[in-house]
Amino acid sequence: MPGDEPKSAVELAMERLRKKDEMEGSLERPVTEEQKSAIAEIRRTYQAKLAECEIVHASDLARTFDPEARQVLEDRYRRERERLVGERERKIEQVRTGGV
Repeated sequence: MPGDEPKSAVELAMERLRKKDEMEGSLERPVTEEQKSAIAEIRRTYQAKLAECEIVHASDLARTFDPEARQVLEDRYRRERERLVGERERKIEQVRTGGV
């Protein structure tokens, strides 16, 4: 019979995780078309913001030759990217969970 073959470790782990999620009440719900549109808009917006951030950073680096000043610029750029990516992911999660 098709259901009699042994399950792989991955299948067993996924089954356990699904059962755990069910017990905790966090079932996976399909994303609606409206949510997909909102998520796509969020991704486009943040893609543009990240591109702008990268352009400004490249411009600042082109004008700076001091190693310490360049390191400050690199650190600032990294923090700004992390902030934007985190903000994007939070907004996407809000849309997915219906918190918007």
